[in-house]
Amino acid sequence: MSSSTIATNVIETDASIRSTEVDIQHHDVPNHDPDLDTATLPSAHDCPEDSSQKTITTCNSVREHQIITKDFGFLPIPAHLQYHPDKPHDWTLALNVFFGIAATFLVANLYYCQPILIQLAESFGVTYDEVSRIPTLIQAGYAVGLLLISPLGDLVRRRPLILLLTFLSASLSIGIPLVKSVAAFEAISFLVGIVTVVPQIMMPFAADLAPPARRASAISIVLSGLLFGILLARVLSGIISEYASWRVVYYLAIGLQFTILFTMWIVLPDYPRRNDGLTYWGILYSMAKYAVTEPLLIQTVLVDMASMAMFSSFWVTLTFLLSGFPYNYNTLVIGLFGLVGMGGVAMAPLVGRVADKLHPWFAATVSCFILILFQAIQTGAGGINIAAVIIVCFGIDVFRQMQQIFLGQVMGSSVGTQVFLKHGWRAAALVSLAWCGFCLFVMLIRGPNVGRYTWFGYEGGYEVRKNRSTVADPIQEKSSDVDSEGGAVAVKAC
Repeated sequence: MSSSTIATNVIETDASIRSTEVDIQHHDVPNHDPDLDTATLPSAHDCPEDSSQKTITTCNSVREHQIITKDFGFLPIPAHLQYHPDKPHDWTLALNVFFGIAATFLVANLYYCQPILIQLAESFGVTYDEVSRIPTLIQAGYAVGLLLISPLGDLVRRRPLILLLTFLSASLSIGIPLVKSVAAFEAISFLVGIVTVVPQIMMPFAADLAPPARRASAISIVLSGLLFGILLARVLSGIISEYASWRVVYYLAIGLQFTILFTMWIVLPDYPRRNDGLTYWGILYSMAKYAVTEPLLIQTVLVDMASMAMFSSFWVTLTFLLSGFPYNYNTLVIGLFGLVGMGGVAMAPLVGRVADKLHPWFAATVSCFILILFQAIQTGAGGINIAAVIIVCFGIDVFRQMQQIFLGQVMGSSVGTQVFLKHGWRAAALVSLAWCGFCLFVMLIRGPNVGRYTWFGYEGGYEVRKNRSTVADPIQEKSSDVDSEGGAVAVKAC
C-alpha cells in the first residue's frame, strides 16, 4: 500500500469526477477575436435545463476563457504551447520522458550532500555532528515546501509555478559552492529544499495533460524519474567529489537546473487552473480535517513516515559507516553504493506487479516483516562484513520503494545521525530496526477489511489476494465529498 499507489488512485478518482463536467476542449469557440486573445465560452444560460448543479456551476466558472500568451506578464509563451480550449495539447511519450528527466535532476538537489558529508566537515573545519545537520535541514525545507507550496498547484496555472520554482531553486543553488561557513551552507540548503517541490507538482500536471487511458503510466514515469534522481545524486556526487572539489558537484547541479529551466520554457504546455472556488486555506483545512477523520489515511502516513525514517537514517549514516573502520572507503566508493540502490529501484515494477495481486494491507504487512529482516542483518553484521551492507542496500530499496513522506526523512536523518555519532553503527541500526517494528505495529492494530471510520480492530476476514470491489469502495466514498470539500485535492496534497 504505497503512497504512490494512493496518490495515483486519488488523482484518477479526481479525473473521473471531473469527467462529468463540461468539456471545454471540445466546445466550438464562438465570438473569438484573435486580437484580444479571448474566447467567449457558453454561459450558464447556454447550459441545458436538466443539467446537474455541478454542470451549471462549471458553466458559470468557464463562461469566458482568456488565452494567455505571456507568463508573469512579460515572458512570452511559445504559440504552440498556449492553451486553446478547442485544441488540446498532445500528450506524447517524449513529453512524458522529459517530465521524468526533470524530476530526476531537480529532486537530486536534496541528496547531493549525503556522500560528501566527510568532505564538507573537512572543508568547513567542523565536526561530523555539525555537518550532519545539513541533510536534516534540507529535508526539513522540503517538508515545508510540500506543505505550504505544493498546494498552489491546485490554485494557479502550473506552467508558471513550475518555471518560477525551478528558477528559484537554480538561483539559490549558486550560493552553495560559494559559501565559506557551514551555517551559510545549511541556510541556503534549507531554502533550496523549500522550492524543490517541482516533481510533486509535475505528477498531477502529467495526470491533467494525459488522456485517461494513459494517466497511470504518465504518473509512473514521473515518479520513476523522481526515485532514480534520489540515487543518481549520490552516485554523481561521490564520483565528482573524489576527483575534484565538492563544490564542482553543485556547479554541475546549477548547470543542470538552468538547462532544465530553459527546456521547460520551450516544451512545457500551458494549462488553466482547474479548481475554481477552492482556496489555499481551504486546502490546508481539508488536510487537517482528514488527519483526524480518515483512519486509513493516517495508518498509511504513519507507516510511510516510519519506513522513510528508516530509509533516510540508513543512507545518511552509511557515509559515516563506510568512511570509518573497518572499511575506510573513499567518497567515490561511497557514492557508488547508490548503484546498488538503483538495482533495487529497477526491481520495483516486478515487485509492484506482485503486490498489485495482493490485498494492500497484506502486501504492506509482509513488506514490514521483510524490512525488519534486512534491518536485523544490518544490526548484526553491517559494521563487520561489507556483504551485509550490500544486501541491505538492495533489500530496503526493493521493498521500501521510497514512499514519499518527508517528515520521516527529517526524523531519520536527524535521529539516525545523532545515534550513530554517539553510540556507533549498531545502535543506529537498532533505531532503524525499531522504525520497522513501529511500521508493523501500526499495520497490525488495524485490519484489512474494517470500516472506513474504524480506527482499531479486525473484521471481514483476512484474504491474501486483492478483492477489487472492496479496494474501490473507499475511493468511491471519498468522491462524494469532493465537490463540497475539495477532498481529492486535499488528499493528493497530503
